[in-house]
Amino acid sequence: MRVTQPTDNAKQQARQLLEQLPDDATWDDVVYEFAVRRSIERGLADVAEGRILSSEQLRAALALD
Repeated sequence: MRVTQPTDNAKQQARQLLEQLPDDATWDDVVYEFAVRRSIERGLADVAEGRILSSEQLRAALALD
């Protein structure tokens, strides 16, 4: 798997992701891969911006303790 660079634009990243899929990939496979990639990138952005909670903070926020 190629790690994308910050200078790669979405279209370049989409092409790279499509090239990694098998030739018999379905539309569902394509949509799934894009959704996973989007979720991962959003999560990494949250971490970079400090928008995270510790396990203890999350448990307290959900009143699980």
